[in-house]
Amino acid sequence: MTVIVHHFASKADLFKKQRINVALLDWPQGTFASEVTLDGDKIKVVREIDGGLETIKINTPAVLTADLRLNTPRYATLPNIMKAKKKKIANVKPADLGVNLTSKLEVLRVEDPPQRQAGMKVETVEDLVGKLKESGKV
Repeated sequence: MTVIVHHFASKADLFKKQRINVALLDWPQGTFASEVTLDGDKIKVVREIDGGLETIKINTPAVLTADLRLNTPRYATLPNIMKAKKKKIANVKPADLGVNLTSKLEVLRVEDPPQRQAGMKVETVEDLVGKLKESGKV
């Protein structure tokens, strides 16, 4: 079994999904995969790095992130879109698939942040330095 995710998030390139999956599953990872081939019980991943291409082999199961060169997009034709509209979608419960949805995270505590103290205005840099020394910040 292998999990493949795209490496870009909607607003930032933070790899959150991949890192969470790797940490929870304790599986090896292949990032920026531009070519993936199955080689026995290992996965051969060609990935782009600053100096060119790098080829790595990782054990299965693994988590992979796809580079934009991994796949050539296929565009749906109008007849296929019309056929898809007519297809029935079966409702399946996670338990029927053997998926356990109980959370593995435990909330230890939730606290409000401390109340913010009122600020003060100073006239000169010397006043600012003096106030910072008084409060022990400098």
